[in-house]
Amino acid sequence: MEQLKCKTVNCRHNLKGHCNAGVIGMDDKARCMTKMKRLGGALEQTFAELEAADDMLADAPAIVQCDAECIYNHDRRCTATSILVKDKMFKTLCATRIK
Repeated sequence: MEQLKCKTVNCRHNLKGHCNAGVIGMDDKARCMTKMKRLGGALEQTFAELEAADDMLADAPAIVQCDAECIYNHDRRCTATSILVKDKMFKTLCATRIK
């Protein structure tokens, strides 16, 4: 995976748009199953991002496991060169998915 952009508002793995989870899991509806809410909510995320140094940001995870019907899904692994994950009304979805 060359690039993963995460636009979630309240996730322990998201830091300044970078996902630091080792493996990301997407279900059959392209929902991010790896998202873990922060105990302090969006306010805690804001403080974490203010304190984070840019050189400490992790690159995109090497593995994105996916069960969604998508042209990038090959043997339950995402082969897209870049992925955008963002919040929708009630869930966090992969915006890169193409059926």
